[in-house]
Amino acid sequence: MIPARYAASRFPAKLMQDLSGKPVIVRTYEAAIHTGLFDEVYVVTDSPIIYDSITNAGGLAIMSKTEHDCGSDRIAEAVTNMDVDIIVNVQGDEPFTDRESLTGIMEVFKNDIEKEIDLASLMVQITDEEEINNPNTVKVIVDNRNFALYFSRAPIPFPRAKDTGTIYYKHKGIYAFRKSALMDFQRLPMLSLEATEKIEAIRYLEYGKKIKMVETTVSGIEIDTPEDLKKAQAAWK
Repeated sequence: MIPARYAASRFPAKLMQDLSGKPVIVRTYEAAIHTGLFDEVYVVTDSPIIYDSITNAGGLAIMSKTEHDCGSDRIAEAVTNMDVDIIVNVQGDEPFTDRESLTGIMEVFKNDIEKEIDLASLMVQITDEEEINNPNTVKVIVDNRNFALYFSRAPIPFPRAKDTGTIYYKHKGIYAFRKSALMDFQRLPMLSLEATEKIEAIRYLEYGKKIKMVETTVSGIEIDTPEDLKKAQAAWK
């Protein structure tokens, strides 16, 4: 499932921007299809423009029936009556989505015999100080089993002590959910931490859900700003 809003605070209509001859959202849809990992791939959107863009490209799209504040809610509505076990959320602004990373989060559930994991997501190591301090970059800290402890736009952990060997991880907004966890998310109200940080993954933690983080070395390019689009266009070429 690829949630796709037309509006975006930092870069309006970013999903319809041109990326080497096709809209960003179409490139992302094609990348998910080309992994060969999924029974079905849908774009779930509030926009007739995005809907038409996907269907005109031969893809599958679903129009949301109600307004949603985040991608998880949008996907939950779309899969309510679908007979599925695991749903993967690929962000619409991730045209460089790759098979290796997605395979990693899907393997989590194959190995989860006790079914203790509610969802899995990706993290990539970052070393650039500007990125670590950038509030547009969501950081994650994990325990010794790689379960998420917290997500933040602030640099976490705060480097009060230097030279401790701390590794900083960027959260990549790609998830794999058990359907039950996703449906719980939809019915549970937003609490203060999520509302403050504006990070939907925090809601799962606030309600005691377990998020297994999988490290990847593929950072890709998330298109949040016009500058990101220029990087993506250069990389695509």
